[in-house]
Amino acid sequence: MSVLSELNVGQHGVVMALELPESVQNHLMHMGFVPSALVTALRRAPAGDPMVYLVDGLEIALRRETAKSIRVKIPRTLSRQQEQDLLESARQAAQADPVQTDSSQLEAAPVEAIR
Repeated sequence: MSVLSELNVGQHGVVMALELPESVQNHLMHMGFVPSALVTALRRAPAGDPMVYLVDGLEIALRRETAKSIRVKIPRTLSRQQEQDLLESARQAAQADPVQTDSSQLEAAPVEAIR
């Protein structure tokens, strides 16, 4: 198992556990960081922190310190349906806030086996 902060841009992870204070944990869970949720690392700030993640159709920026407390499992492969769902979520997020999302990041890319 890994932690969310270890994901590279474009890499996916499945949330397994949140090891945070209850108030922070509840806040993140309301935004979609719940066990079994699929999370994608979208982009990193120029200085490397924070990182923007896509979860449940929302783009959420988290500091590295917070992301280190979220345990994820990195799937070996994604099904074609999961890839399509991720792409559709990213497109919807881009339409909701087109200034914040670079459309070049929305192109489907082959998913490589990880670990």
